[in-house]
Amino acid sequence: MTHLHITTWVIAIILFFVAVVLTKNKNEKPAKIVSMILRLFYLFIIGSGIQLYLLVDPSSGYHIKAILGILVIVFMEMVLAGSKRGKSTTIYWVLWFLILVATIYMGFKLPL
Repeated sequence: MTHLHITTWVIAIILFFVAVVLTKNKNEKPAKIVSMILRLFYLFIIGSGIQLYLLVDPSSGYHIKAILGILVIVFMEMVLAGSKRGKSTTIYWVLWFLILVATIYMGFKLPL
């Protein structure tokens, strides 16, 4: 289950960067398609994350990692929405990166 979760995260991050590039280049239809596929991967990530969450001890600190993981997804969407509207997304990029690093760090530190 851990491999599925990690694989979906990696694919989602790749799709995220592709969607950002397509959005910035004003390729609306391909950007929309990639964004929809990315949202499907969000569901895979959340589903596999819930399964992992149910396997661990409740006192292990996974609830914090789960919240951080959801925030990573939120800021990915904020970056895409801001890019689509042509607004500045610098703060969203910074927050996304910091929360992503914290989530990955916790993922490697916690058991499982």
